[in-house]
Amino acid sequence: MVTAVIIALVVLVSAVLYWVSQRKPVLPAIEDDEPALKPVDRTAATLKEPVPAVKPARVEATPPAPAAEKRPAPPPRPSSGQHKLDLPKPPASQPQVASQAPVSQKEMASLRKGLGSARKGFIGRLSDLLSGKKEIDESILGELEEVLLSSDVGPETTRVLVDRLKARLERNELGNVEAVWKALRAEATQILSLPGGALKLGQKPTVVLLVGVNGAGKTTTIGKLATHFSGSGKKVLLAAGDTFRAAAVAQLEVWGKRVGADVVKGKEGADPGAVAFEATTKAKAEGADLLLVDTAGRLQNKTPLMDEIRKVRKTIDKADPGAPHETFLVLDATTGQNALSQAKLFKEALDLTGIVLTKLDGTAKGGIVLGIADQLKVPVRYIGLGERAEDLREFHAESFVEALFANPTAEV
Repeated sequence: MVTAVIIALVVLVSAVLYWVSQRKPVLPAIEDDEPALKPVDRTAATLKEPVPAVKPARVEATPPAPAAEKRPAPPPRPSSGQHKLDLPKPPASQPQVASQAPVSQKEMASLRKGLGSARKGFIGRLSDLLSGKKEIDESILGELEEVLLSSDVGPETTRVLVDRLKARLERNELGNVEAVWKALRAEATQILSLPGGALKLGQKPTVVLLVGVNGAGKTTTIGKLATHFSGSGKKVLLAAGDTFRAAAVAQLEVWGKRVGADVVKGKEGADPGAVAFEATTKAKAEGADLLLVDTAGRLQNKTPLMDEIRKVRKTIDKADPGAPHETFLVLDATTGQNALSQAKLFKEALDLTGIVLTKLDGTAKGGIVLGIADQLKVPVRYIGLGERAEDLREFHAESFVEALFANPTAEV
């Protein structure tokens, strides 16, 4: 019996010892696996095993640093801010780039000198009217209206100017003489600021048709334009479309020889349309940059002559679809209101793209510029201030107004 108990105890002790010996290696194995799981399962734990609290905490601890770094890093935010700030700048700077007064002091002095007659006449009367006035009232505006009319500004444009000045007076903006001068300059600039500028050679050839009455200065204007563009290295061709006056053809040939430009002409009395067609065809074939087409001086009230100039235009268009690209009306400034009536009738007959106002240096009727721009809404592209080629000048509203409204007693 005792032996049996002893054997049972031995078996029990052996079983316990065996159980203990089997349990000890398991505990270290779990502890050894723990470090190995950390680097391997850190990402996987986030994706697959969201149960352990320690691992998501570690994953959440790392994102704030990159998130904080990303926030100041992106350049698009300052960049887009700059773009927003820059958007208003181009419109603000464009008027300065396309300013109507891009002339140097030397050119401005020359312009004042060229407009001397107009300034002493038109502006001289204004100066006499306003000098010594302490108060500006509607009676002054009545006298101002008379001065504008006598300076060939024209009744419609005079009414526009006086009405605008009256509105300024009612708003107490004309408290003194200097304010009146400033208002006059502002209103004149507004009237004259039509899209235009110097002739630009966009097509090849660029075809320009010049029209106007006898003696306005068409042929001379063509010669001056040819001189300018030939001097800039452009190939220029001239068309003697005034086939009724041998003197006009001879004058154009003189300009052609002077600037090295070929002149296309026909026999005396030939069809002007045929000459224009031949000249346009030749300009295309020879790769000319500019073709200037002269026409016979025609009275605006002569219907057959106006029909003929329309025919010349159609003929040019047949030779080069879309041409002529410009149609300039040449007006003599010394004719005053007659120049305005000419312009109105030519505009009815033709699609005018610009006005060339010649002989401004020899007239006191400088106000005609305002009437033409206001009534026709056709831009003045060039003004003539003398006989030399360089005396044909590109028209700029601001510089013109500044020179015209300068003190008439100032030295030039």
